[in-house]
Amino acid sequence: MPDFEKVIYEKRGRVAIITMNRPERMNAIDPQTSAEMHEAFCDFRDDDNLWVAILTGAGERAFSAGNDLVAMSQMQQQGLNAVSAAYSRAPFGGITRSFECYKPIVAAINGYCLAGGLEIALSCDVRIAAQHATFGLPEVTRAIIPGASGTQRLPRLIPFGLALELIMTGGRFDVDWAFRYGLVNHVVPAAEVMPKALEMAETICENGPLAVRLAKEAAVRGLAMPFDEGLKFENEQSRKVLASQDAREGPLAFAQKRKPNYQGK
Repeated sequence: MPDFEKVIYEKRGRVAIITMNRPERMNAIDPQTSAEMHEAFCDFRDDDNLWVAILTGAGERAFSAGNDLVAMSQMQQQGLNAVSAAYSRAPFGGITRSFECYKPIVAAINGYCLAGGLEIALSCDVRIAAQHATFGLPEVTRAIIPGASGTQRLPRLIPFGLALELIMTGGRFDVDWAFRYGLVNHVVPAAEVMPKALEMAETICENGPLAVRLAKEAAVRGLAMPFDEGLKFENEQSRKVLASQDAREGPLAFAQKRKPNYQGK
């Protein structure tokens, strides 16, 4: 398993837990952190024994406050080439772009989820938030834009006008607002964020892993297709699943009144 400095990477059975580990900086993301997150997520994606990932931040204050602006400012002093070189090592946060993975990823949001931190959370599939979590895309207040997929993911998740307001004003919003408009799936007390995320991961792991991945792929890719093409792609995915051993095991286990033993094959 990779050895990291700014990320903690654990494997618990079928579940991978990836923790942004810079609590003293509110888990702000510098290029090294992005590179380590990307390596961890690639390992998760490619490990057949891992079925679900949980992403969280160390400490109780923040999931992630976004881009490490201090590190960015220091690199800017060296010129644009230095900035480009540093940020070309990996996608911001490891998964915000140029990363394709149809295994489920659960975000356990334990505090501030701002700027690039929110963009990372938006790149996950399910978001579980603490009651004290705070959200926002404040990039325009620093004369930059949400450049790690925020302008593309947020309008696909909440009403377009609301997304534009948040992007253009840089305003923050609380967890109740996030839940009301579907940005987060569950709101729990701070101490229950990781237990809830683990419960969610274990629930997903009880299902056929190939079915989960192909269903996610159908949903994600289908968003970019006309409806009729999406239906055709869904049918293709269904055919793939039906050819698997797991698709035979599921109905057989039901008929025999026992728990299915899925193998991801």
